[in-house]
Amino acid sequence: MNKKKLVWQSVFLLILIIGTITILRKQPPFRTNEGMVFGTIYKITYQSHEDLHQEIKAALQQVDDALSPYNPNSIITRINHNEDTTLNTFFTDVFTLAQKVSKETEGAFDITVAPMVNAWGFGFKNAISVDSMVIDSLRQFVGYEKIDIEKGKIVKQDERVMLDCSSIAKGYGVDQVAKLLTQKGIQNYMVDIGGEVFVKGKNPKMNRWRIGINKPIEDSLSINQELQTILEITDAGMATSGNYRKFYYKDGKRFAHTIDPRLGYPIQHNILSATVIANDCTTADAYATAFMVMGLEKAQAFCQQHPELEAYFICSGEKDTYEIHYTKGMEKLIVKK
Repeated sequence: MNKKKLVWQSVFLLILIIGTITILRKQPPFRTNEGMVFGTIYKITYQSHEDLHQEIKAALQQVDDALSPYNPNSIITRINHNEDTTLNTFFTDVFTLAQKVSKETEGAFDITVAPMVNAWGFGFKNAISVDSMVIDSLRQFVGYEKIDIEKGKIVKQDERVMLDCSSIAKGYGVDQVAKLLTQKGIQNYMVDIGGEVFVKGKNPKMNRWRIGINKPIEDSLSINQELQTILEITDAGMATSGNYRKFYYKDGKRFAHTIDPRLGYPIQHNILSATVIANDCTTADAYATAFMVMGLEKAQAFCQQHPELEAYFICSGEKDTYEIHYTKGMEKLIVKK
């Protein structure tokens, strides 16, 4: 009797193994599409029988056509040139969220910062010689409250107001690709545009996605990819803002690319990088920039009031060391070494 039972168990196990192999063979493969967009590299990994690269590129082009100040025909370029412009949902989505984040952060995040970013040499126009008088002049037409949408059109209080969405556009591009993949019924994917990321489901090993946070080493060519830590996340957007790659030295002084829109000067906080996890990458992108401007204490206080956000801060410490701070919810996402 025991022999007969053993035979049936063996047969059942064999059928189970064959069935599992058959199912696995029918699973779509993971594929990766790569390219350049918004002046950076994108890498998109997703599980699908179909190669969607052409549709992905089309989605990214739509974002570029709305938000790139380097695209002479984009909506944002026409707005900056004060041309009569019809807005689309790509632009209005980003503008609406940007205004919300600006109000919540008391202007630490502000897409009207473009004239200041340009003046300091980090924007889409040539740098100028900057002094306190120039900054005071620019401050007259920088401020999120100086621009709005009325009846589907942009309305400026001053025609010199200019927009720069570089602190939010990559995150929005990530979300648009993620939206496309979800609409295609794809359950497992990672969208990465220049370090701004959205992940869903599982990775090719059927585990949660692992995303690294780089050490904030001065590296204008983005050659150094040494990691400070690794996060294990899924179904979330993640973005990092830092001052360790875009900077220059003048007269022995270091100028970083993050400008405080309220003051007009590059920030001088000890935060080297701020990483934010949110429900979508657009939101994470905006708040990562805002936290760099706000400084550690205010950013931490903001996170306590907004539990939907998780944040990881790398700050400069004594004798070239790093000080690490992160929200309580972030701790459970850190991969233990």
